[in-house]
Amino acid sequence: MHQVTGWVAQAPGAAPGPWTFDRRDPRPSDVVVRVTHCGVCATDRHALAAGDVGVFPLVAGHEMTGVVDAIGDDVRDLAVGDRVAVGNIVDSCRTCPPCRAGRENDCEAFPTLTYAGADRVSGGTTQGGFSTEIVVDRHFVYALPAGLDPAGAAPLLCAGITVWSPLRRLGVGPGTTVGVIGIGGLGHLGIRFAHALGAETVALTTSEDKAEAAKALGADDVVLTRDADALTRQARRFDVLLDTTGHPLDLDPYLATLDVDGAYVLAGIPPRRLDIDPMSLVVGEKRIVGTGSGGVPATREMLDVAAEHGIVADVEVVGPDRLGEALERLGRGDVRFRFVVEMP
Repeated sequence: MHQVTGWVAQAPGAAPGPWTFDRRDPRPSDVVVRVTHCGVCATDRHALAAGDVGVFPLVAGHEMTGVVDAIGDDVRDLAVGDRVAVGNIVDSCRTCPPCRAGRENDCEAFPTLTYAGADRVSGGTTQGGFSTEIVVDRHFVYALPAGLDPAGAAPLLCAGITVWSPLRRLGVGPGTTVGVIGIGGLGHLGIRFAHALGAETVALTTSEDKAEAAKALGADDVVLTRDADALTRQARRFDVLLDTTGHPLDLDPYLATLDVDGAYVLAGIPPRRLDIDPMSLVVGEKRIVGTGSGGVPATREMLDVAAEHGIVADVEVVGPDRLGEALERLGRGDVRFRFVVEMP
């Protein structure tokens, strides 16, 4: 074991502050990553505020970029000094059908999360990326493609893969029309990736002042949903709707904008159960689809496409001493579009 510094909440709702704690020494298949940047996700805010993960003291953070500081004896394809990235999964059983299919995020035994997870080897509790270093099995460490800014790339490891995975799985590309609901941390990356895949990309937002921003991100059109008739005019327009809001929307008007066999993707998680008219799905044979992160192959592909098209998040970079401020501002939507903590 060796000591590192993290920014920890000692109890639910407590302000994060510096804390010295132990990381494991590298096992043969491990990579020691010196964290340079870590994105601030709504999941982090909820875990630190609500305490529902049940693990405190808690170092959150699961969207990391950094540099390899050391490798285990069995690691052959990374070297000290390489730029890398780590996301919200740091292990899985590797033997169940989803794991064998490269869907480690759907591991039947549940994946080991970057923080508040149980280490499958030692049984200890994982701590996250708001720290100077993290030790991760090589399988879950991604080479960071050249040309990607490490600050802007950090949110790709959660927000990016969360929107990329369903777009790819649903066959988005030329000849398809994608509507992205909500232009925030997830939504702005959803627009960029849908546009890069060649789809007609439409932003749906309640905020008139985000219309020009959406077009700058790559949206071909913007629908202002505060207009009561706006959704009615989009009837059967979309093949895929990507809901990034995390709000309990009235789904029926949105489902009516899907074409036959269209899919409504829940990328943001509403705080309560959904209430829909079953006929909204029956008419047009539509689907509601979930997405939660992505497996290793999808994440690697996403990073390659991001590098090819120059896709990173729009970020506001802060120091760890401002992590509490960033979490508070994130809670009231005062960021465009993602906070990233730059580690000392």
